[in-house]
Amino acid sequence: MIRTLNALVAAVEEELTEEIDWAGFARRHATTEYHLRRMFSALAGMPLSEYVRRRRMTLAAADLTHGGDRLLDVAMKYGYGSAEAFGRAFHSVHGASPATVRRDGGPLRTQSTLRFRLSVEGNVPMDVTITAKPELVLAGHAVEVPLIYEGVNPHIQKHVASITDEQNLRLKQLNDGEPAGILAVTYGSDPDAAEGSLLTYMHGVALSEGTEVPAGLDSITVESGDWAVFSSQGPHPEALQKLWAATATDWFPSNPWRLRPGPTLLRYLSFTGAEASCELWMPVEKDG
Repeated sequence: MIRTLNALVAAVEEELTEEIDWAGFARRHATTEYHLRRMFSALAGMPLSEYVRRRRMTLAAADLTHGGDRLLDVAMKYGYGSAEAFGRAFHSVHGASPATVRRDGGPLRTQSTLRFRLSVEGNVPMDVTITAKPELVLAGHAVEVPLIYEGVNPHIQKHVASITDEQNLRLKQLNDGEPAGILAVTYGSDPDAAEGSLLTYMHGVALSEGTEVPAGLDSITVESGDWAVFSSQGPHPEALQKLWAATATDWFPSNPWRLRPGPTLLRYLSFTGAEASCELWMPVEKDG
């Protein structure tokens, strides 16, 4: 995966002024666009689309400060159909308009070319199980929330707090599928979504085949397939977030599995003060 990501960075540099065929690149490297974007985002700390935008605006700034091209020509060179759209993208990266940068030479925020390197990690064994599951139906109370990578998500906290004891009891009685228990389900975001992007969070349970979803509950159907189940124990949510990051830095680069589209499930096993024991379920498929 490290080699593939570095090849991806090289392809970005070669095609910054062109439309990039991400799906074709993924096929040539025996992976999927979904997995590629998820791994890039996890390891780079930014979505692939954001990295490409920053690199384009870095070179566009150089064109403006050292060249005599018209603003519209620079905009079209980097794939923008109007000076206005280019100006918005440029300002979002540099915090200044193209005209200001052309006149004053700055301010500029340069995005350097990324290089991925494999460091020796993995000194702590990861407790993971691969399990095959038939088609799942997940039912519960869903809400759209902004994505937050670090710390507690207050929007999720507010949603969970709004669910009554009676509603929780109803979910527990409805649960007749695996994984058992109340689940925190996240889905619906792009594979390289930026922080603040909307995703769907469901406080729900798994149903067995044929169980009817009662009125008043949201539901999603998840196709059959394999799941990687990671165990986490420690301060919550810090231990869980570190585990999530370690799946990208340690586990996926070292194992013949890749992510497939689908929701991520979090199953809480126990809470003791600020400590939590839980399972992280990620949908996977054999790599290659």
